[in-house]
Amino acid sequence: MIRYGLIGAGMMGQEHIRNIALLEGATVTAVADPDAGMRAAAMASAGAQGFADAGDLIAANCCDVYLIAAPNDLHAGLVQQLLATDKPILVEKPLATTTADCRDLLNMAQGRVAPIWVAMEYRFMPPVQRLIQALDQGTVGVPRMVAIREHRFPFLQKVDDWNRFNARSGGTLVEKCCHFWDLMRLMLRADPVRVYASAGVDVNHRDERYVGGVPDIVDNAYVVVDFANGTRGMLDLCMFAEGSHWQEIIAVTGPTARVEALIPGPARFTSDGKPREAQLITSLRALKQEVRETIHTPPELLIAGDHHGSTFYQHERFLNLVRSGKGRPEVSLEDGYWSVLVGEAAEESARSGQAIDLRGRGV
Repeated sequence: MIRYGLIGAGMMGQEHIRNIALLEGATVTAVADPDAGMRAAAMASAGAQGFADAGDLIAANCCDVYLIAAPNDLHAGLVQQLLATDKPILVEKPLATTTADCRDLLNMAQGRVAPIWVAMEYRFMPPVQRLIQALDQGTVGVPRMVAIREHRFPFLQKVDDWNRFNARSGGTLVEKCCHFWDLMRLMLRADPVRVYASAGVDVNHRDERYVGGVPDIVDNAYVVVDFANGTRGMLDLCMFAEGSHWQEIIAVTGPTARVEALIPGPARFTSDGKPREAQLITSLRALKQEVRETIHTPPELLIAGDHHGSTFYQHERFLNLVRSGKGRPEVSLEDGYWSVLVGEAAEESARSGQAIDLRGRGV
């Protein structure tokens, strides 16, 4: 039995608990979160021991692997603490909120035997996996362009409203869009060299006020990324598009074909963003044929989270790596660094109106 220690028991942390429960031979034995309500909910869900402080969980030495799902600005410090354990680590995206912190982690992890895997769930969504398979089979020839559109609901409320501020989240183009920079780099098989972004704070959260101030995260953007092999990617982001049937559309075009992955929005949200847990099973049954045709994901995986089964499939692969003790993480610290680097550059470009040159900033 592989024992997980979960650090961060909020919405994503509890999704991890539900998915780990579906794995054979894995369990969450300890959770750490300073918020008493979130900690209690996670303890009840997992049947786990609870800690208010991550340091106390680590000191208890009651886990085989560690999973970080705390707010973004805590990731770097938590990874640093866990490096000393020499146990496998799965850290939620983004790896950190700044490239400086990412570089520190890369340097500190040199020579470490136990793997560190950055949780980029989008790689493991069934439609994305099938798209990647088509690319590997040469369906499009050599990929030349990746176009990604995400039109979705606004960011949900989180404890202490940490996701409303650039300083804590890294900014929307890091927090949310690190997934897309990772996919572009994976599909185009090259590192990015130039980023240009136009973005705004136009609709969401404009009337919200918090102790930390006025929210400053962008809610829409166009971003163009040039890659070292002459290819390019484009992101069309809208965070005030509740009710979009396809939340993401990912298209890759080459000289011989264009392939697309179509990804619906989470099943448990209505167009106004309110949870409808009581209607979820009924909705899944009504959508059974569509689910079968579009994402081929068992209903129990859809119920376990908002990422169309990708959280479960990612855990399967991570667990196989942990058990075998062989191989490398499919999403490495270097991958995590690049996804933050592009997002950070996009945020800078949006503020300055200038293209950001990334040459010489690789790892």
